[in-house]
Amino acid sequence: MAGTDVAPADALTDLFGLLAYAELMAFFNLSGDAERASSLEDKAALGEMAVTEFGHFRALHDELTQRGAVPEQAMEPFVAALDAFHARTAPADWLESLVKAYVGDGLAADFYRAVAERLEPEARALVLEALADTGHADFVISRVRAAIEADPTRAGRLALWARRLVGEALAQAHRVVAERPSLAKLVAGADGDIGRMFARITDAHDQRLASLGL
Repeated sequence: MAGTDVAPADALTDLFGLLAYAELMAFFNLSGDAERASSLEDKAALGEMAVTEFGHFRALHDELTQRGAVPEQAMEPFVAALDAFHARTAPADWLESLVKAYVGDGLAADFYRAVAERLEPEARALVLEALADTGHADFVISRVRAAIEADPTRAGRLALWARRLVGEALAQAHRVVAERPSLAKLVAGADGDIGRMFARITDAHDQRLASLGL
């Protein structure tokens, strides 16, 4: 692990604001996935995951308040980029929505964990808690693998969809970093080279595709 840095207050406000809005969007998206699920079992499971994501959002919201920031103002700089990602990657069906959540959450988690490596323990713990596994990964893997087993022709379409998702996600991540200098310094400090960090995230994406059977 890289050495721990004391991140500037504005950089942490940016990081927590970005993560808070991402968690809020995860809550909305999982709620939508729950509504579209065909079985009561799946509806309940996704609904519970959505509640957990909202809990993560509240923890980040409270932390921003305790740090003297206005949470809505801290989130606002990242609304356009995250909304653009979701608008450009609207899933066509439930399977695509599951793959999107799994791939998107995984890419984001890799990004935040890389940054968290350089934070002081208290800030790092908050970031890692927000990234705690809700059981969503196992849920998605089981449902997607079962769907592919039932109809192998789905694999090709979902693999193309996953590749599109990673391209869009990395494009918006570069946009966010470019627009927020304090966050860019924090990200660069996590790896010493922003480009190398994004390459490492892309490699991890290939392993997720294999887990899905794609």
